[in-house]
Amino acid sequence: MTHSPRPRPRTATGVLLALGLAGALTACGSGVTEPADDQREDDGRAATTVRNCGREITVSGTPEAVVGLHPAQTELLLRLGLGERIAGQAQTDAAPLPEDLRAAAESIPVLSDEAPPTREVLLGAAPDFVFAPTAYEFTAEQGFASLAQLDDAGVDAYIATGGCADRRMTGTVDDLFTDLENLGRVFGAEDAAARLADEARATLDDTARRLEGREPLTVAQVYVEGDTLSAIGAGIEYDIVRLAGGDNVFAPEDPAFADFFAAQINPEVLAERDPQALVFTVNSPEHEQATRDFLTTTFPDLDAVRNDRLIAVSGPDVFPGTLGNVDAVAAIARGLYPEAF
Repeated sequence: MTHSPRPRPRTATGVLLALGLAGALTACGSGVTEPADDQREDDGRAATTVRNCGREITVSGTPEAVVGLHPAQTELLLRLGLGERIAGQAQTDAAPLPEDLRAAAESIPVLSDEAPPTREVLLGAAPDFVFAPTAYEFTAEQGFASLAQLDDAGVDAYIATGGCADRRMTGTVDDLFTDLENLGRVFGAEDAAARLADEARATLDDTARRLEGREPLTVAQVYVEGDTLSAIGAGIEYDIVRLAGGDNVFAPEDPAFADFFAAQINPEVLAERDPQALVFTVNSPEHEQATRDFLTTTFPDLDAVRNDRLIAVSGPDVFPGTLGNVDAVAAIARGLYPEAF
């Protein structure tokens, strides 16, 4: 499979599709000749070791200059109370940060707006820790710093558990709790991580209680880019719909999703399955309206369209390693079963 030098779909879910495709590439390479100076202060903390994507990461002391390679990761770092330690944010055009965090993020340097930052830009920010949503952000073939290059430069790199190359097809919302535990340990922010985890679990538990005994509605997850229609049938997205009480008409067992969590489909395929609800991700009000227009015009006889069960979800909320996964579960559940809320 070939890729353009800097692939970047214009919508957040399009980005996610690209990330999943490129995530299958091996993040490797060399070329870093001068390791970055170790800028981490000796704060007396013992080294912390966590497992991530089949690797062991041993962090000495507490990272002082961390970079979030996607707004979803920057949000999580800010929620952990690490704003003063963030040395850079990236892919800022993918989605705005939640309104309550925007002021705190104004002073954080922007390393890239669309694609992940190049190797030179990322290393130029002198990070000692990098947090990414997927393995794609470390694809040397795209000009990004590989895991090996960051290691050579003395930079620790962490990939959201659900974005590991070998887990992109089977990731679950629970992967978020692994990330919270690991990051809490790495940054000595165990209390903040535990609080966020407790709040997220409470939301999931509340949603599950409200859905008890309800007959599941059939759901199709779709993504519209112009006139192109894709279905989502695996990965974290699939688990989000499951936890929201939906019965997904596309599933990991379908041949179309044997190798990738999304597949382009013909309108006839969706019409044949006639779901009772449609879930789609958006990155702006304009994208949401365009998607609604496409679905209502293309599928006027679809059960979901006739009953106006078109449920929009923020694109970044389905990215691996984000608290938005839990928000998406609650939002979809409310859209499917408003009487339960």
